[in-house]
Amino acid sequence: MASSPHVSFLLPCYNESAVVCETYRRVKAVADALGRIYEIVFVNDGSTDETLGQMLGLSLVDPAIKVIDLSRNHGHQLALSAGLQYCSGERILIMDADLQDPPELLPGMLELMDQGADVVYAQRRSRPGDGLAKRLACSVFYRFLGMLTDVPIPVDTGDFRLISRRVLDIILQMPERHRFIRGMVSWAGFRQTPIMYDRDGRFAGKTKYPFRRLMRLALDGIVASSVRPLALASWAGLLFAAGSLALLVYILWSWLFVGKTPQGWASLMMVVTVMGSIQLFVLGIIGQYLGRMHEQVRARPIFIVRDVFVQGRPVGLEYEKKQAGNR
Repeated sequence: MASSPHVSFLLPCYNESAVVCETYRRVKAVADALGRIYEIVFVNDGSTDETLGQMLGLSLVDPAIKVIDLSRNHGHQLALSAGLQYCSGERILIMDADLQDPPELLPGMLELMDQGADVVYAQRRSRPGDGLAKRLACSVFYRFLGMLTDVPIPVDTGDFRLISRRVLDIILQMPERHRFIRGMVSWAGFRQTPIMYDRDGRFAGKTKYPFRRLMRLALDGIVASSVRPLALASWAGLLFAAGSLALLVYILWSWLFVGKTPQGWASLMMVVTVMGSIQLFVLGIIGQYLGRMHEQVRARPIFIVRDVFVQGRPVGLEYEKKQAGNR
């Protein structure tokens, strides 16, 4: 335990060659100022540019760097999950490599953890680096997610956070495939404390979360964190059933007391449309859960590590994973 790193810096990267070296420089400056043993865990998420080469070049001159090379692009959440498997520190700082998450926030996070917190999550006070549409969409999503989830997830937070070893051990026991790390951390419980910051724009490169990926993350977050959408589908079904019953009463009243019935075609089309729509809506929600259950039952690995590198040399997957697990 005496030789275990005090802090592990976990940085997943996908095509971040424009920023890797600057990220390393700032992270190393913060880490050296701690005066404690540390490690920097880079995860190469199937990059197609020079990201891996730059990581390996940095690891040649810095033995504190560990490079996890995935077999293909698995996505941000699975890249984080892979990196967590290989972090051996007592505390783990999860951050993106694009420098929108400032590593200089770490000393304040460590201070809060020294005061008893097991999770210190960075909560965005502002995000001037993002466009208005993205800020609005994220604001709506976090508040909508908060209404649906069984365990509260702090609003305006990403995966940028410092977690203790015991929280990490709980996360590593969770087997789900469609992962939403911030929701999993919230579910783990313990004492969780915010630290406020202003989120900068990217230092360089392009965002890896276009609208399509944001929507996928939002869907994973909702389905992974709550079963309330199933209840909402049931309530929606009851609501439309009540509407159909009211329409039936109106038709019977017209036939018995007015002496004529509606023209028929319009009412019939309205009923078919309404009922068909609600059935498809309900089946769509159920299908999302069933699809995830199907993938869970298949029990394939959620990520595949091609190799692990220390000081630019492959050291073998099981050895480094065992080293992390023994901490």
